[in-house]
Amino acid sequence: MRKSIALLLTAFFLLPAAPRARADEGMWTFDNPPLKQWKERYNFEPTKEWLDNVRLASVRLNDGGSGSFVSPDGLLMTNQHVASGQLSKVSTKERDYTKNGFYARTAAEELKCPDLEINVLVSFEDVTKRVQGAVKAGATSAQAAEQRKGEMAAIERESNEKTSLRSDVVTLYSGGEYWLYRFKKYTDIRLVFAAEEQIAFFGGDYDNFTFPRYDLDFAFFRVYENDKPLKTANYFRWSKSGPSEGEFVVAPGNPGSTNRMLTLAQLKYQRDVGNPLQMQVWTSRRDALARYAAGGAEQARRAQSARRSLENSIKRLVGQQEGLHNARSFGRKEEDERKLLAEIARRPESRSRYAPAWAQLEAAYKELPAMAKRLAFTTLAPSRLGTIASQLVRYAAETTKPNSERLDEFRENRLESLKLTLLSPAPIYPDLEEAVLAGWLEEARKTLGADDPFVRAALEGSTPAEVAKRVVAGTKLADVAFRKSLVEGGAAAVAKSDDPLVALARRVEPVYRELRAWNEQHILSVETGAGQKIAEARFAVYGKSVYPDATFSLRLSYGRVLGYEEDTTLVPYKTTFYGLYERARSFDEKPPYDLPARWRDGRDKLDLSTPFNFVYTADTIGGNSGSPVINRNAEIVGLNFDSNIQKLPNRYWYVDDPEGGRAVAVHSAAMIEALRKMYDAGKLADELTAR
Repeated sequence: MRKSIALLLTAFFLLPAAPRARADEGMWTFDNPPLKQWKERYNFEPTKEWLDNVRLASVRLNDGGSGSFVSPDGLLMTNQHVASGQLSKVSTKERDYTKNGFYARTAAEELKCPDLEINVLVSFEDVTKRVQGAVKAGATSAQAAEQRKGEMAAIERESNEKTSLRSDVVTLYSGGEYWLYRFKKYTDIRLVFAAEEQIAFFGGDYDNFTFPRYDLDFAFFRVYENDKPLKTANYFRWSKSGPSEGEFVVAPGNPGSTNRMLTLAQLKYQRDVGNPLQMQVWTSRRDALARYAAGGAEQARRAQSARRSLENSIKRLVGQQEGLHNARSFGRKEEDERKLLAEIARRPESRSRYAPAWAQLEAAYKELPAMAKRLAFTTLAPSRLGTIASQLVRYAAETTKPNSERLDEFRENRLESLKLTLLSPAPIYPDLEEAVLAGWLEEARKTLGADDPFVRAALEGSTPAEVAKRVVAGTKLADVAFRKSLVEGGAAAVAKSDDPLVALARRVEPVYRELRAWNEQHILSVETGAGQKIAEARFAVYGKSVYPDATFSLRLSYGRVLGYEEDTTLVPYKTTFYGLYERARSFDEKPPYDLPARWRDGRDKLDLSTPFNFVYTADTIGGNSGSPVINRNAEIVGLNFDSNIQKLPNRYWYVDDPEGGRAVAVHSAAMIEALRKMYDAGKLADELTAR
């Protein structure tokens, strides 16, 4: 029935082009690669083998970034800032690998990461009919959501039992499509190399999201299977020369999330309520870390990874908000929605079927502001120990339920990954945990008020500082063996545990679940039901010429290596090592423009004309960090690590060429030059460049 309606609409409409599709726009799924655009614009027609190799050589890291295989022996490339979480976990006060970098000259020196998982997308299958068909006639939004959820759980379970692969049903087009993604999962990951943070993040937050840029933001891991380096048939060869200006490139990766298909009502909520609240959350967490870091060098080291991540998120959010407040840019979204609604209104059948979806979302979002602060602050998540305690309480409750009735993150296909982090041996610092938890509870009390149910349950009449001190000092959750005993003991063990942090998590859990249930019933279920109708309308009008919003699943982005105009000047497409030393000297090497000792002393070793960073027009966002940048021969020409300031509103729309939006990458030649001449890592460079 759904297909027949789509065909009728297609027949009667004078179909417009997809809304404002710009030259290199799109984060395309592998089932629908942009082959037409590649052929028309770049005379590029990849084979199925090319696409398969790109997919199987690209990986997703559970730390929140992308990566790629770059040798037949399991060598994996990503950014230093993606690797920084693992770097901090394998570092100590005496050996700070984040600050000083790391290189394993032999396999025996490679450091095993405590809780890193990577996923390779092995296959994908359209299960839209099955998921949407599970919804019974007359079901309410909430009932439909439960029916879809149950069917997705069943599909995942069947796939896992059949293939032993991690199997996730991925929602695309806001519920317009559902795809079963099967992943090969690896958890024995070992650190091989990472640059010093000061050269990987040269210029610090001042230069973040800018260009020209001078960052060697790269790191390498090796994937092991059965205690031996993984033999990888699919990997990217290395381009020693890198890209030329104007060259066509592709960036396969896992963009985290975009909101380009939101309705105007949803966008206005983000602009006026959601993003300001998110800014408060991130700022309060950053400030708590800054106060802790001021206590000394060791405290600063412990807080550095999380603090840098929050600073990055805050600066990105500022740019996104500026985009939403830009009347011209927001006007484009208004025009796109008006055109789509006008097309739907041209036929009574489509108007009655699709048009109500916009009104449903608008009505739902009118309810959300009143609940938003409670939804944001009713959690212990900013504290790692708090997260562990909450996960243990939920794990005990959820695993007693049928798989189809569990919270999504506790379905059977995700339990192994959950346990990897839950039982991670990564170090926990009690003084840091106390500072973070106290700061969070204080912010929650200030925002929600002392009479809020979460605040009352968490504090029980004490101050945030008193609660944080008591529960962190008394908890045994830093001990992996103790955590494991609670996992294995199940609901009974968690219920009777007198651990003060587990008790805190138990007290706030009913409040959390009440709010989560409200959100799922009043917002998420409406979003999915209405989103499906809006997606069907888009398919009817535009076909599959539109791409889905990013979901931290594998995508193809593409573009050209290209400079741009900014105000009254030109910005070059690349920088060189000359520029690095010039920028350092121009600031008298004062932080954050100081150089690591090896870089300060080793200047004469380098060919300073070697390209360092470059910009390109591909459509990327957070999560694409660590994405390989490849040419049409599937050779590495760069490594994505950032974007410029002009591009930050791209969560909501693609920032096109004339506006100067660019992704930023490390040049392939710079990485080899640095490995050979600065790090005495010729063996690693040889592995990368071997044919």
